Amino acid sequence: MSNAGPYDIDDLLQLMARLRDPDSGCPWDCQQDYRSLVAYTVEEVYEVVDAVERSDFAHLSEELGDLLFQVVFFARIAEQEGRFDFAAVVDGIVRKLLVRHPHVFPDGSLGSRRGADVVAMEEVKEQWENIKQRERHGKGHGRLLADIPAALPALMRAQKIQKRVAKIGFDWDSIDGVVVKTREELAELEVALASADQDAIADELGDLLFCCVNLARHAGGDAETLLRRATLKFEARFAQMEVLAEAGNASLADFDAAGLDGLWRAVKAKSPGPA
Repeated sequence: MSNAGPYDIDDLLQLMARLRDPDSGCPWDCQQDYRSLVAYTVEEVYEVVDAVERSDFAHLSEELGDLLFQVVFFARIAEQEGRFDFAAVVDGIVRKLLVRHPHVFPDGSLGSRRGADVVAMEEVKEQWENIKQRERHGKGHGRLLADIPAALPALMRAQKIQKRVAKIGFDWDSIDGVVVKTREELAELEVALASADQDAIADELGDLLFCCVNLARHAGGDAETLLRRATLKFEARFAQMEVLAEAGNASLADFDAAGLDGLWRAVKAKSPGPA
């Protein structure tokens, strides 16, 4: 029998309710709670990111559906506990975005329209940050960095903290100062390495990474994205090394350090660009 369709959000909510039905639902779905879903949600987020970065739009819709399912799952658990439901999630985000976009919805309603005046991008960004700051105070997050989640990936959290403190002027005037500071941190790391003090090495490596995040920010990049890009490039080149080795009826394990370096240089020659 063919399924009806296309399905809509109400169908997804009904499906979720059936899965969580304590009498006739899925035993696995019924056992899940907020904490058990966290790992799956993070995984789905990164699968969306991966599809976007690979321009795999054929699978992006599917990955977004998987992520939406996680949102619906959390909301269903909360509804069963009498906390909130999916409708409250939707209502909350719509209200928040109406408030944060007064340049689009001047009276805070979906039906309102702004005039023909052009709003500059920088003005929009400043307005957004001011509104978010008021929201933080309203939630009791008076401290500037108090609401930045500790569970964020380290590079992302470092950059978010740097951007936040830069808003109050605690920042380098230009990227030149960050370059100088990065060199200082590298020199301090070299001293720590020479001392073989593991605690000092860990501290200095962390400081150097933090400076590199600052470099990425001042260069207009996103540290997390840039590192993923570099890692993907390395992964692709390493795979090509394996192909070259296999073409000679060998494996990478058959090469010494000099041989591996030769393969790496050969691959780089075929795909010129930064190291």
